[in-house]
Amino acid sequence: MNFLAKWSIRKPADDSETVYISEKFGVRSLHIGSDTVQSAMRIARPHELELSYTRSMMAFLLFNERPRRVLMVGLGGGSLAKFVHARMPWVRTEVVEINPRVLTVARRYFHVPENDERLTITIGDGAQHVAGPGEAVDVLAVDGYGSESQAEELSDRAFYAASRRRLAPGGILVVNLWGGDRDFNDTLQRIGQAYPGATMCLPAEKPGNIIVFGFRDPPDATPWGELERRAGELEPVYGLEFKRFVQSLRRMNPHDATHLRCSA
Repeated sequence: MNFLAKWSIRKPADDSETVYISEKFGVRSLHIGSDTVQSAMRIARPHELELSYTRSMMAFLLFNERPRRVLMVGLGGGSLAKFVHARMPWVRTEVVEINPRVLTVARRYFHVPENDERLTITIGDGAQHVAGPGEAVDVLAVDGYGSESQAEELSDRAFYAASRRRLAPGGILVVNLWGGDRDFNDTLQRIGQAYPGATMCLPAEKPGNIIVFGFRDPPDATPWGELERRAGELEPVYGLEFKRFVQSLRRMNPHDATHLRCSA
């Protein structure tokens, strides 16, 4: 067996900010300054969501099945942007990425399309973009981890307050957090302060990532039966494990036998 046929890596020397890729067993991964996988794509299925945390971020569809405008902070390999672009043709997606090298690699190696009438990717500071003028969005997805930790400017009180102002009525903030991050509890508290009584946590299938949802307008307690019905409808449409998402929501959120509730 040719081991190198299943493993190749373009890793630079001594540059903590350099973007590089690796390939193993048909999966191409994006790295930024470390061996940590920032994004991954199965080469045979470039528009599917390979990593469990990206699939879990799509659980916002349980609470808003037809968003019209989506803003993403952080491109990575473009997994979420590609998925929404391919599967949800009614959505207009804007992505803000701070590192131009990430965009170059994403387009060259991860099949991220050029800008069109439904997808716009710009280079800029995501925190400033969210706080600045702009059209309200239905979903604001934030995945702002670098080589070591989440970007500070994407996790402070000012950013989360600005994120809520940027949401349209009924809008949802979706944040990827790492449960092992020493600042996890503080970050979760800051999100809760910006979205009082209107947050939920969803642990991803692979231990470590936790997706936090902040609702601009606190939803009513949702019957489990209704969530299970929505999951059953969404799962065959998107090929994602929505039924598991519903089960996992029980693990970290207030609930009783009949209803799921937001955190108080």
